[in-house]
Amino acid sequence: MQLTEHFSLEELTQSQVASRKGIDNEPSETIKKNLKVLAEGLERIRAILLCPLHISSGYRCSSLNKLIGGSAKSAHMNGYAADFTAPAFGNPEAIVRTLKRSMLQCDQVIMEGTWVHVSFAPTMRNQFLTATFNKGVATYSEYKE
Repeated sequence: MQLTEHFSLEELTQSQVASRKGIDNEPSETIKKNLKVLAEGLERIRAILLCPLHISSGYRCSSLNKLIGGSAKSAHMNGYAADFTAPAFGNPEAIVRTLKRSMLQCDQVIMEGTWVHVSFAPTMRNQFLTATFNKGVATYSEYKE
């Protein structure tokens, strides 16, 4: 099922971990509506970067999110968040810098090392953050160029 021109429901719900562990990661109808909001936001990012996005994680049911060590408040569980890269554009820092300069309206954009996390949750806080990991625990600070 296509949610938008470039993003499908399958792409935003697929999980190798869920497949290997036998976890049903099928979203509810409410979550599917949220995934449509996410896909529309991803389309805006794709238009800003002028290249395809490679989604590594989208929707995660609560059991999948817990298994991979995701935040208990993760927007992934509501279908509003995705982790992605854009190799044709550049590294995550270049992506975050460009999105911040573009005035993208979003909830969060987080530079998380080798990927970018984005959320289009309704709170729309327009936060641009950098994650720093210490022994597997993330701390977040305001993104600074």
